[in-house]
Amino acid sequence: MPRFANCPKQEVFKPRCEASIGPEHALAAPGDRVMTSFSIAALQVELPCADNRDHLEKEIERALTRFPWLHMVVLPELCSFGPALSFAEAVPGPTEQRYQALAKKHKIWLIPGSIYERAGDDIFNTASVINPHGEVIARYRKIYPFLPYEKGVKSGSQFVVFDVPGVGRFGVSICYDGWIPETTRAMVWSGAEVILHPTMTGTIDRAQELVIAQANAICNQCYFVDVNNAGPLGNGRSIIVGPEGEIIHQSGQVGEQIPVTLDLDRVREVRKHGTLRLGQILKSFRDTQVEFPCYRGQYQPSPSMAALGPLRMPEK
Repeated sequence: MPRFANCPKQEVFKPRCEASIGPEHALAAPGDRVMTSFSIAALQVELPCADNRDHLEKEIERALTRFPWLHMVVLPELCSFGPALSFAEAVPGPTEQRYQALAKKHKIWLIPGSIYERAGDDIFNTASVINPHGEVIARYRKIYPFLPYEKGVKSGSQFVVFDVPGVGRFGVSICYDGWIPETTRAMVWSGAEVILHPTMTGTIDRAQELVIAQANAICNQCYFVDVNNAGPLGNGRSIIVGPEGEIIHQSGQVGEQIPVTLDLDRVREVRKHGTLRLGQILKSFRDTQVEFPCYRGQYQPSPSMAALGPLRMPEK
């Protein structure tokens, strides 16, 4: 979305390139992976439509003090300012730089939700991916603004996945993107094993979004981390789903720190042997050369999908 909070009405704003890793980049071989467990904190925050950056910085530091073993922190969509276009700024810019310094200070991966990015006469809903050195390694522009409500916000044009060295591949989508199943499938086709999904939902369709989060995880055999705002900016109920659709955690409607440890070997096991050792969904999708009329073409090969191996009966 966002699904709109009580913020001042604003006017609005065209794309540039987002950093991404294409399907030509195969995943690291298993022997090259140093670890398969990776700890993430999704922070469901209760904030107003205002400059929330000081509060967010303190919230991140509280989470890291309480859970010093965390590798990554993920914040909700537009949590830095809320959905007021008057706060739109250039990227790179002061807000992104502030979060870069925070990631470097604490040596964590940081996805600080999204902000409205001003690019010339246009505005995008943009999420940055910052590594533990404080470097921005990718930026994702929301492809599906929540029209007709998210007025004046342009669509991005590229899907984004990125590698955490020695761990695995992650993808980023934002809120209403999740309602379009092709967004998650495009990232998984490029090798994503975990989808990070900042959200700002305060409307009655949050119940449907919880189902969609599970469906995205089940149909793509991946982790799906959907972190929503609470309070004035959202109705909470963040959800983290495992690669067989199991709900790892679902929040209530107030602020919450959600630390979880994901085992990426589970993704690989499920993709190899099938969900509940039954449906090998991604292999079936890969191996059936049907033409989809809505896409004007056939499935295109990808090294990440080829690396799943043959579709066959699981062994003892």
